[in-house]
Amino acid sequence: MTAPNQVSPVPPADLPGTLGELRASGHDYRTVKQEIRANLLARMRSGEDRFPGIVGYEDTVLPEVERALLAGHDMVLLGERGQGKTRLIRSLGALLDEWTPVIPGSVLNEHPMHPLTPASVALVAEAGDDLPVGWLHRSMRYGEKLATPDTSVGDLIGDVDPIRIAQGRTLGDPETIHFGLVPRTNRGIFAVNELPDLAERIQVALLNVLEERDIQVRGYQLRLPLDLLLVASANPEDYTNRGRIITPLKDRFGAEIRTHYPVDLELELALIRQEADLVADVPEHVLEVLARFARAVRESPSVDPRSGVSARFAIAAAETVAAAALRRAGLLAGAASADVRGEAPVARVGDAVSVTSTLRGKVEFESGEEGREIEVLAHLLRTATAETFRARLAGLDLSGFTGLVAEGAVIETGELVSSAELLRQVGPVPGLAKVLDRLGLGDAPTPEEAAAGMEFVLEGLHLTRRLGKDVTETGRTVYGGRG
Repeated sequence: MTAPNQVSPVPPADLPGTLGELRASGHDYRTVKQEIRANLLARMRSGEDRFPGIVGYEDTVLPEVERALLAGHDMVLLGERGQGKTRLIRSLGALLDEWTPVIPGSVLNEHPMHPLTPASVALVAEAGDDLPVGWLHRSMRYGEKLATPDTSVGDLIGDVDPIRIAQGRTLGDPETIHFGLVPRTNRGIFAVNELPDLAERIQVALLNVLEERDIQVRGYQLRLPLDLLLVASANPEDYTNRGRIITPLKDRFGAEIRTHYPVDLELELALIRQEADLVADVPEHVLEVLARFARAVRESPSVDPRSGVSARFAIAAAETVAAAALRRAGLLAGAASADVRGEAPVARVGDAVSVTSTLRGKVEFESGEEGREIEVLAHLLRTATAETFRARLAGLDLSGFTGLVAEGAVIETGELVSSAELLRQVGPVPGLAKVLDRLGLGDAPTPEEAAAGMEFVLEGLHLTRRLGKDVTETGRTVYGGRG
């Protein structure tokens, strides 16, 4: 969706240009909520995706959102950080008509058939069917405000414009008001993110907007029946002591909808695939390790459950692992001779170790875990790796891999060990083809993919106590002996 402050797209030339032409076209005035209801039902009937890009809410949150929209309810989405609340709210704009008629120059986006301000009423009465009609794209009908403690009533609702007063207008004249964000989004959708952060006295200013649909500025009331859908997001009220949603305001929202993190592993993986901007190839088994890791962190008793662990945690982890693979490829290319094939960037499970330090700031730990953050994350990452190893390779004969070091030999791998070097140490391994097939690396994997599969097996055998492991002073990982 186009950001609210961007220039509106140019409307098609065949749209009516005057109020008379608009009436002759058969156009009917509809409120925003009627418009959304009709377009939502049309998408339901056609089978079109109602909320593109929203993953994991198909059977839980989205049906509640649809019921709220069909009922014409303003709503508040309640959930921990990183659950996609803002993305869901922004997706609602796609349910508006692509183009809607407006009175040109109206800061309230007034409909030519339904003027609000005295000036617009007079303009329509004077011009009649010759009134010019402008067209507003739906991307310009969405407004959003991140609630902060310094947000004022003037920001949201409006304030008296001293310049217009100085020009001789009276305080009772609506033309003396500089309208705030909410009325300027009239005939659209307005979102307040993190509503509890809004000071309680400012929340009071939204009461009339939600119920009576009018606004009050500086002690006098303007009977301007605003037409909008108001949506808010909030963390649970017990998340911090920073604030709460006042009871009268909560009562005025028609629907309170709880969001959640992905309910199963496949949805977590789908979210990572959709959102992560990967600069290198990350095999499926590595993504699965990261998805299980995020879920383990979320469920850990060492982590504060009230703050949650954002979906951005797993996404950032995947991007970090991909970056580690790209770094390895870049450094190895610089060290290789001209006649040696370059290393393609393919992530390995060992690259995931770096995320425990780079992402610890995304997690709120319980007070008793101070100083142990990296240790806790490293343990959870090992647990996730072992679970993925069991899930992917259960039932396979891996004796060929343990036999590699049966005679006291060792295998070195690590951040800057090339795929060719790792595969040279290993040589032919019975059962490798079946392992690579289980890992989804195909019948003809590249050397980098084969090395990624090999390192995963070695790490899994270590974590299941069938292979020893040591880390050298130079950072290389040495597998050998019994675990």
